[in-house]
Amino acid sequence: MIHCPCVLWIADRPFFETAFPAGLMQARRMILKNIFVGNLAFTTSEDQLRNIFEQFGAVERVAILSDRDTGKSRGFGFVEMPNADEANRAIEGLNGSDFMGRALNVNEARPKPPKDRY
Repeated sequence: MIHCPCVLWIADRPFFETAFPAGLMQARRMILKNIFVGNLAFTTSEDQLRNIFEQFGAVERVAILSDRDTGKSRGFGFVEMPNADEANRAIEGLNGSDFMGRALNVNEARPKPPKDRY
């Protein structure tokens, strides 16, 4: 019998990600470098943000946060890059750089502190 390292895809996701999402998501977060990007122009699109980061390497995911009531951009977002060296070069190269008339604030994202529930 020959072993074939095949991956079954379900709804554009590998089967193991669909079947075991919690453990995989934790492993994925440890591999990907999450980058905070602040002081974005309110008209910046996710594609525009992806394009400036792709100059430094592969980009896994881009998200620009919007106000839940108005739907307008909040002026910041996050970029995930799978290669830590490329991510560090992007942080160094883009922090303080001018993009759409604004100086970007780019650094490694920090975990959100837990909220007091009392």
